[in-house]
Amino acid sequence: MKISGIVALFVASFSAVTEAFVLQPRSACLVKCPQNSARVIFKTVQKAATGVDYPLDGQCDPFDPESSEFCTVEPEEIDGSLKRTIRLGVLFLLWYILNIGYNIGNKRVLNALPIPWTAATVELFFGFPYVALLWSTGLRKAPKLSFDNIKTLSSQAFFLAATHVAGVISFGAGAISFTHILKATEPVWSALILAVGFKEFLPLPVYLSLVPIIGGVGLASMKELSFSWLGFSAGTISAVTSATKAILSKKVLDGKPLGENLTPANMFAVLTILGFLFILPASLLIEGPAKISSAYSAALAAGYTKAQLLRLLGVSGFLYYLYNEVAFLALSEVAPVTHAVTNTVKRVVIILASVIVFRNPVSKLGAIGSAIAIIGATLYSVAKSKCKPKPKPEAA
Repeated sequence: MKISGIVALFVASFSAVTEAFVLQPRSACLVKCPQNSARVIFKTVQKAATGVDYPLDGQCDPFDPESSEFCTVEPEEIDGSLKRTIRLGVLFLLWYILNIGYNIGNKRVLNALPIPWTAATVELFFGFPYVALLWSTGLRKAPKLSFDNIKTLSSQAFFLAATHVAGVISFGAGAISFTHILKATEPVWSALILAVGFKEFLPLPVYLSLVPIIGGVGLASMKELSFSWLGFSAGTISAVTSATKAILSKKVLDGKPLGENLTPANMFAVLTILGFLFILPASLLIEGPAKISSAYSAALAAGYTKAQLLRLLGVSGFLYYLYNEVAFLALSEVAPVTHAVTNTVKRVVIILASVIVFRNPVSKLGAIGSAIAIIGATLYSVAKSKCKPKPKPEAA
């Protein structure tokens, strides 16, 4: 299938929902302030941004801006000034550019060094020197954590690391586009985990929105020209662990003391550092120095220089951290439908960029299935925001 045909198909797949993006107003950006629980973290940010208290009550995830469960603000609670719209437009453009850069850079790393556990570990590590500089210079207040706080956050860090490494493994085993289609199944796993693990059932319109996700991924999988069971399994695991992490944020961390100065950006930094510590032993055990050395020697023999390999790893790790930081700034400022649409556009942009850069062949039915799955993921977010239960009143 020609690239022009793929572009036309994906443009058509989300054109029906882009009007909602234009109509949604925007809120102010995140602030730096001392906090001590998941509820306080997001409520403080939301109140500073909108002047409105918005209790979590276990209904959303304040720590993963790209998740379909992320906490957003209602349209009537925010204004839509031109200045804010322009600023958000710049943030979204930067988020897309950094996201594309990371995905393409990560794939190039894996093409040169087919050691996904090591690549994922290095990428998680790169968050540490970045935030260490910010904390040590006072540009950002350093978080204050007790050992009990760290234990509370350990499950979140584990699932963040698992989501990242599984995604990297899937990238290495197949096409970037297919991995992102598999990641679009996160709402399906969220609904399943909520029903089985928490006996919490969603409204019928939300369940109906899962049908195109399942059907689209099934069609894309059957017609995926670069299909491998490793890539499929790893991409699915990444979606499952991401859904689990979001639910834990809503159900487990809500209301618990987590430390001080834990803005969402600092929370991501802490989880990234803890995730690195989780993944490092597994990475060394699974791939180990011998395999790393062999892959490095093979890359040199294939024509890569030492400087090129270090640059690939460094750029990939830095872009991974930066695009997540920008995601917090951009997606915390929008209403639910805008959040859903911008995530849809992000998936489409990444898929198109990867197809253009790596010339991955895509069948016509595979592209149709991908478009259906992406539309389904958008419909899920929209349906969930429209059918959202009213938050319970907080105890005095």
